[in-house]
Parts: sequence; C-alpha cells; structure tokens
Amino acid sequence: MNRTGRRPGASTTREEILAAAAEAFSTGGFEATSMRQVAAAAGVDPALVRRFFGSKEQLFGAVVTDVFQPERAVAMLLDGPRGRLGERLVTYVLGLLGEVERPGPLLGLMRSAATSEPAAALIRSFLADDMLGEVTRRLGVDRPELRAALAAGQLVGLAITRYAVRADALVAAGPDELAGWVAPALQRYLTGRAPGPRPTPPPGTTPDHD
Repeated sequence: MNRTGRRPGASTTREEILAAAAEAFSTGGFEATSMRQVAAAAGVDPALVRRFFGSKEQLFGAVVTDVFQPERAVAMLLDGPRGRLGERLVTYVLGLLGEVERPGPLLGLMRSAATSEPAAALIRSFLADDMLGEVTRRLGVDRPELRAALAAGQLVGLAITRYAVRADALVAAGPDELAGWVAPALQRYLTGRAPGPRPTPPPGTTPDHD
C-alpha cells in the first residue's frame, strides 16, 4: 500500500518524522541524509517533511531539540543546589548518550557535528546558546556565553572521545566515575570565579612559558 501523503494526526506524524530523521542522521551523518530519505523512512511525502520543518538544517535542529528537550533540561539543571550543577549536567548528558555498546541518538548527532560544519554549527549554537546559555544567563554569572561554550566543549569532547574514538580508559570507566571526574570541571566553568588577567612581566624579562 502506498504510504505517502498526509496521515491523520499531525502530532503523531511529526514525531514519526523526527524519529526517522534521528535514525538517518545517526547512521548516515548529516551530509548523506536527505529530506527524501527521511520521508521514505517515515512513510510520508517529502513535501510534508518540508512543510513541518522547512530545510534539512531546520530538521536537524528539531531533532537536536527533541533529543535534549531543553526546557525540561534547563528546569532540571537549575532545580537543586548550585554547587552540584556540574554533577547534574554531566549525569544528564551521560544518560542521553547511553551505554557505550548501545548509545542513544545523541552520539549520532555529535558524530554528524564532527564531520559536517553545518551540523557542528547547529550543535554548538544549541548547546552554547539555547540550553547551557540559558542556564548561565539565569544563574546571573559573569561571562555567561563563554562559560556555556566551555561547558559545551567539555561535554562534546567527552562524548566523542568515549563513544566514537572509544579511548580505552574512558570506555572502562563507568558513568558514576566519569561524573566524579568531569563534574568539578563543569562546575568551575558554570559557577567558578573567572580567572584574572595574567600578570605582565617586568620590562627586560623573558615571559615564563612553563
């Protein structure tokens, strides 16, 4: 039976397109994924995918948002002791990433970001601006954009190194152990005191590069 065209229930159809797109981006990467391919996997007409999401970049952004659920994530991250924010953040992201042998769709999205500049730009913008940027702005800390970007870089680096590169020590470490190592770094980025300017060496001296 031909499965193209609009189905009853726009909400359900949108969710099916997002699920198909997440699978396509995760397995084939951003560049190799087409709107037509996603439509075929979801069993809808490509025009319907464009109607819901517009461009492939907008579809990818919608998948990222669907995976992270930023409104819920921001509320969860801010709901608790300020001094344990880094712990909540790394635990949340490791939960999204899943087990090393059976990772969730987040890893595929980050892999897409590692091989495609448009996907990388969307991931960076989402993490640094829409999610972590919202957290740092609500915290009222100085340099909120830089703090969010540093935390995002830490998390993306951990994801790629553990799940894609599969560094032995990171694969062997469990989520709780990893959280214990990574949480303090994230905490410093998000709420720690910003470093002061480096002192200027006296005239005629050689700067210490050690």
